[in-house]
Amino acid sequence: MIRALISLIVAFVTVFSVQAQQSACDVDSSGIDIPRLSLLTCSPGADIYELEGHTGLRIYSPETDVVVHWGLFDFSAPNFVYRFVKGETDYRIGMVPTSHFLNSYAEAGRYVTEQVLDLSDEEVLRAINLIEENLLPQNRVYRYNYVKDNCATRPVHVIERAVGDSIEFVSVPAELGDDYSFRSIMKHYHQGYPWYQFGIDIALGADIDYPLAEREVMFAPVALSAMLDDAVFAHSGRKVVAESHVIAGTAGSDVREAPTPWYLTPLAAGCYLLALCVVIAYISVSRMVIIKWFYALFYLVIGLVGCIVAFLVFISVHEATTVNWQILWLNPLALAVPLLVWSRRCRGVLRVYFIINIAAVMAFVVGVFCGAQGVSSAFVPYLLSDMLLSVVYMIMLRHDRKSK
Repeated sequence: MIRALISLIVAFVTVFSVQAQQSACDVDSSGIDIPRLSLLTCSPGADIYELEGHTGLRIYSPETDVVVHWGLFDFSAPNFVYRFVKGETDYRIGMVPTSHFLNSYAEAGRYVTEQVLDLSDEEVLRAINLIEENLLPQNRVYRYNYVKDNCATRPVHVIERAVGDSIEFVSVPAELGDDYSFRSIMKHYHQGYPWYQFGIDIALGADIDYPLAEREVMFAPVALSAMLDDAVFAHSGRKVVAESHVIAGTAGSDVREAPTPWYLTPLAAGCYLLALCVVIAYISVSRMVIIKWFYALFYLVIGLVGCIVAFLVFISVHEATTVNWQILWLNPLALAVPLLVWSRRCRGVLRVYFIINIAAVMAFVVGVFCGAQGVSSAFVPYLLSDMLLSVVYMIMLRHDRKSK
């Protein structure tokens, strides 16, 4: 799925123009073998954009053997990074020789599973026509959505349109548990990469926390592959997959990096920070002095992260970032602290800020406990650090007033 972010563009971006228009799919029943259609699923890779695998559709006949996938993008496009963050994620369909597709994954130590689809000749031809239509220059680009419209969901929609029936998923991988959301599924596949998931928990809001139907789980390619083995077409009851086997690499191989050591995880880093804040708080209270440089640095980071969160909430068109309660405590207002903490005249303004900040942190915590948004336990020490520094500043102000 997110495999498209970097690697496929390098190897495959130049292939689709001519091949898409050839008669690789131009077959009929007058003597030419009808191609076979199968779903290919690539196992997870080591990079963060490969952790959920990748999906393609293979079209195979004695004359043709190609893989079509919806995972290409143009990194050289103007303002690509800005547009990607803003939510203008334009991805493309591409077609490559199957040998190239398989070799690229096998060389990376990943394996590819093929699930041959149980389709009639007419259904295969309709699917191929839909793919050829999608490969036309005016239809190649689509607006990618991380969980609702990606390289895994697109092939499913092609199959369903070709058959004229929806696919019914009757099971979900057991390792995902009984109660699953988009966020919990991401956590499962990202468990060895806690900083990546920590960033997702900051950037993506409440819209990825609702309970999912089985069908929605297919956004993750490896989950789609597992579910497809038992899936049936809703009206006919016919199984979707006729057979399944590994066609490249070694089944079960895992090239993902070793899990991040516990002492380098976001939770551990937060605990180190909280311990430092306790020391700072002790020094401040015992000496009755505000350690300004530490406040400036702490809230500079909070404010800069808050600018990103605010951009995602108010400017980005990413569906999953619009409602994000992290903005209660991660917001640009924190930048007032490094600007004003140096001036005694501004302490009144900062007092108002810290009162609001304490209320905002408490509101966020209450919201999390009430199920408004899911977050990782790694956020606990960061929230406590923010709360502690805010309370200590209020104590210092109260002491100053009494001293006068």
